[in-house]
Amino acid sequence: MNTRLKTSAMIASIANEGQITRSAPFGHALVELARSKTNIVGMTADLGKYTDLHIFAKEFPERYYQMGMAEQLLVGAAAGMAHEGAQPFVTTYAVFATRRAYDFIHQAIAEDNLDVKIIAALPGLTTGYGPSHQAAEDLALMRAMPNMTVIDPCDALDIEQMVPAIAAHKGPVYARLLRGNVPVVLDEYGYRFELGKAKLLRGGADVLLVSSGIMTMRSLEAAQALERDNVDVAVLHVPTIKPLDTATILREAKRTGRMVVVAENHTVIGGLGEAVARTLLGAGVTPAFRQIALPDAFLDAGALPTLHERYGISTEAMCNTIKGWLG
Repeated sequence: MNTRLKTSAMIASIANEGQITRSAPFGHALVELARSKTNIVGMTADLGKYTDLHIFAKEFPERYYQMGMAEQLLVGAAAGMAHEGAQPFVTTYAVFATRRAYDFIHQAIAEDNLDVKIIAALPGLTTGYGPSHQAAEDLALMRAMPNMTVIDPCDALDIEQMVPAIAAHKGPVYARLLRGNVPVVLDEYGYRFELGKAKLLRGGADVLLVSSGIMTMRSLEAAQALERDNVDVAVLHVPTIKPLDTATILREAKRTGRMVVVAENHTVIGGLGEAVARTLLGAGVTPAFRQIALPDAFLDAGALPTLHERYGISTEAMCNTIKGWLG
């Protein structure tokens, strides 16, 4: 399981060696949608190439806006475009969207419930460049913002299906983005993205893994590995963090005899784990509950496989942790 990936620390693929991938699923899906939806515009802060928006720029240069390295200007301009009837798809890195431009999103976009889609690359621990670029707390920040829909897709299929779904939704959206060569995982499970819906990908009697983003891929890998140790693991994929599909989460968590483990590529504070815990406690549902998540700390820099192992979100680390909890 300790696969050495030949990728840069800055823009690393999270695909395993030999895994099926699709190139730039967000960029291609947006181009396809924009052919019929002519009010879509693409806007970025000097990161078109690194958020796959360059594909849109090539196809629709007259609808592409390069705002320079100025994220506050980027989201302010997007708010203005939305007021005039455009539907901006805004791309930057997650740290810049949620930390540098937070107040501008809050006041100019969310308060007016504008139809702006913020697509944020390098979510969680998907780059090795240390605290300046690791968006470990982005979901917590955006969950706290009124009117904001928050999405953490798992793979290329999730992203491709997410794009038309969020375009059909009227209002602001924050979506994490996996860019470049993105793994294809969910096609094996008859999966379709639905905004606001969690999907049970596999059943299991011993553990219920509730996950989002790349941790759903890791959860499926861990479930297969743990099966060899006679541990039966169910996986519930939760791509929409807000609004949360509380009905499905409660339905699955109420099944007796299963430990509930939330796995997320995010700090233990304020993300999916705390959202699920609040849901369970509020409904009086009290299974054994654990979290696999990033620590409340400034994370180290380095190669992604090393960092994922260090912080417990690699497949092997997940398996060891779960087996330890089960005794």
